[in-house]
Amino acid sequence: MRKNQFFKFKQFTINQDKSAMKVCTDACIFGAYISVENAKNILDIGTGTGLLAMMIAQRADAKIDAVEIDKNAYNQAAENIDNSIFREKIVVLNSKIQDFYPNKKYDLMISNPPFYQNSLQSPDNQANKAHHSVSLSFEELIFSVKRLLAENGKFMVLLPPFESQKFEKIAFENDLFPTEKLLIRHSEKRNFFRIITTFETKIVENCIENHLEIYENDEKNYSEKFRNLLKDYYLIF
Repeated sequence: MRKNQFFKFKQFTINQDKSAMKVCTDACIFGAYISVENAKNILDIGTGTGLLAMMIAQRADAKIDAVEIDKNAYNQAAENIDNSIFREKIVVLNSKIQDFYPNKKYDLMISNPPFYQNSLQSPDNQANKAHHSVSLSFEELIFSVKRLLAENGKFMVLLPPFESQKFEKIAFENDLFPTEKLLIRHSEKRNFFRIITTFETKIVENCIENHLEIYENDEKNYSEKFRNLLKDYYLIF
């Protein structure tokens, strides 16, 4: 997926010239995969352009709060949402999740967080906030989830495999347990490069695990599973 100045979906458009976190295929998969069943209050942590918030607003009968620390990204998300048909469903807030104290709990929380923990940082401070954990460590994210999650709520997160394993260990130590995973790869010939994990406060005997290949093995045509997942969002395959 090319990182254009804007990306047009079937029901909304994402402008992304002000945000370091651009629209990408794995984020679109995440937005389409998120289960919104029975969710009435949803929190998107680190909304960036507002992509995930609008993707789930398209399917959810819920109120959605979208928190973003970076001022430019917040302005971009607010603009994108205000120009969409989902403006009545979504509230965008310019805040650190560590300082966010609403008067409610959330039955669904989602995050595509900064995940590079110890890698070389960019000289661009905005890019660092988007991609590196300089403003939100895994521990801080998990503590915030525990504080804001309703008793029977779910938290879903998108991470690379190594970071996902590290995040899961910290979550387990704080009584958040994986109940479902989607492992994503470009084709059956490739390694998995992203994992979507659903966490709950209950322990399950077996965590459900599914795979998604973006392409057929020729890596030129989208797979049927990918097409079915994104058909309500993408204009053209």
